[in-house]
Parts: sequence; structure tokens; C-alpha cells
Amino acid sequence: MAVGFAQWGNDLYTGRRSYDIVGHRRIFYIASTILVLISAALLIKPGLNPGIEFRGGSEFVVSGIAGDRDQQLAIDTVQGIASGESPEVTNLGADSLRIQVAELTDEQVNKVGDALQAAFDVTEDEITTQFVGPTWGQDVSRKAISGILVFLVFVTVVMTIYFRNWRMALAALIALFHDLIITVGLYAGIGWEVTPATVIGFLTILGYSIYDTVVVFDKVRENTADTLDQSRFTYAEKANLAVNQTLVRSINTSVVALLPVSAILFVGAAILGAGTLRDIALALFVGMLVGAYSSIFLATPLEVTLREQEPRIKAHTAKVLAARVGVDAETVGAGGVAVPHAAAQLRPGTHLGQAAQPKRRKPSR
Repeated sequence: MAVGFAQWGNDLYTGRRSYDIVGHRRIFYIASTILVLISAALLIKPGLNPGIEFRGGSEFVVSGIAGDRDQQLAIDTVQGIASGESPEVTNLGADSLRIQVAELTDEQVNKVGDALQAAFDVTEDEITTQFVGPTWGQDVSRKAISGILVFLVFVTVVMTIYFRNWRMALAALIALFHDLIITVGLYAGIGWEVTPATVIGFLTILGYSIYDTVVVFDKVRENTADTLDQSRFTYAEKANLAVNQTLVRSINTSVVALLPVSAILFVGAAILGAGTLRDIALALFVGMLVGAYSSIFLATPLEVTLREQEPRIKAHTAKVLAARVGVDAETVGAGGVAVPHAAAQLRPGTHLGQAAQPKRRKPSR
């Protein structure tokens, strides 16, 4: 199996085997658009569920619970003192519960603490309370948004300078927004709380996504550097070869990264019930998965779409396609000719190592 996978990767790199990812980019555009629209709808309704760090409120931690950690008992206990509240209850470690509610008065805090002490048969020292004000939550929100915006600006400047092409930077940014919206939309759909750990996860996946995209773009730049100096392949075909050459690397990197994150997510959510582990692991898992998809099926196709709007690339593509169907390249003209999109791809069964040649007519007898 390992030998077969290695041979498959070698065939992709040399061009003996090729998947027409760039040529079928409309399919991936539609799929990504649907996912983004669904995520945007989830952000509107039901919307994000901000944690106590963002909305403010009171928090109780009951530790040293000897018996069963009955979450419903904690909810009923809090509602018995503060009717109308909807507490968020989370398991912490092996013998603790965290109860978060909206802002309570000092009197209500004392009564809830006493009631929880009696309900779970713990001592007064085993119940801790804290209050998070809305001002602190607003400050966290502002800093989180500022951090994301600074990151995006920095990425745009660096990629434009490194690749010396703003189109690559724009394609990478669109892919980043794609990854972020889908990940945040999933959080809204599941209903898990958005905490500072979640924000850290969002920032981490942005870094992972841009890293994977830069690797693919670096190969695209290498393959397409001499595009205008030859007449066998179009820009789209050379870029598609770059995606195929980095496909195995992207898969390997994603699998290696997702395995430990999956373990953290399973342990944090299913076994320990630890909110912090669960929050950051879900953001990382979804973001890495979507980021791997976008770096392969979205970023490079978007870059090709943008580059094909350049007059030089458009004219070169038209000349190459015209030559393949036996049309005199000089009749194409500097502005290019209208050629159906399907003709822009190699004939079935032809890879980049053996491009289609112009058809030859049989001599008439």
C-alpha cells in the first residue's frame, strides 16, 4: 500500500497522472459558495453563543464532587434561586462542575453558592465564584477582531511582496475568509460557546491555511515562470500541474496535523468534558480540514481565474489552444479569440508530459 501511494505521488509530480482540478474549478466554486452561504445563514440564526468572557456574568465552580456530577441538578439549583436563568453547565476534570449564568446580585450569588453546597454535599471552600463584567468582555471581543484584521493585513502585504503579484495575495485572502466563515458558521450551528480559546483556534487555523496555500503558490510560481516563453501549455495547465505536484504533501500534512487534534477533541469533549480543550480543538479540527480543501481546490483555481484576465495570459492561452486545433497562431491576434472553456484542457488521456499536438490532415489522393 505504501509503495502504491508513493508511486501515485511520483506520477502526480512527473505529470504521468493528473487530476484536472483547475479545469473543473466551477464545481469547487459552487460547492464553496454553498458552504459559505449555509455558514452565513447559521451566523444569523441561531447565531454565535458567546461565552461568559464576552457577554459577562457570574460563574460558579463546584469541585470535589464525590458522586455523580448531575448537570440537571445544578441547573435546577440555580433556577430555584434565579428563576428565568438558563445556566451553562460544563464538566471540569474528574470531579468538578462549572456553572455560568448571567449577572447576579451579591445576594443571589451567596444564595446560589449555599444551594450548590447543599445540593452536591461539598464544603464552602470547594465552591468558587467569580464575576466577569461586560466591559471586560467587550475588550476581549475588540482585541480578537483587531488581531484577525492585523493578521490579514500583514498576510496581504507579505504575500504581495513575496510573490510580486497581488492576485495571489487576493486569492489567498478569499480562501482565508472561506475557511474562517465556514468554521465560525459550524460553531453557530452546533451551539458551542465561543470563548477566548475558540478565538485562539481561529487565529491558529488562519496561520495553518495560509501556510498550506503559500506552499502551493510557490510551486505555481515556479511552474508558470516561463509560461509566455513556450507554446505547448497554457497558464492554467501549468498551475494545475503545480496543484497535482503538491497534492500528496498537502494530504500528508493535513493527516499528520488532524490526528493529534482529533485525539484532543475526543478526549476533551467525550472523556474529560473540558470546555477549553473542546473549544480550541473543534476550531482547529474544522479549520485545518477546510483549510486543506481550500488550499487545493479553491486558492489556485481562484488565482488562475484572476491571472487569465491579464491580456498577456489571455492572448497566450488563445494562441496555444488555436495551435492545438490546427489554426494559424498568427490569426489569433493580440487580444485573443473566443474559445470555449472546455477546449482549454488537454484531450482525455493526455497529461502535461505529452500535450496534444495539432491534427494533421491526410493527403488527398
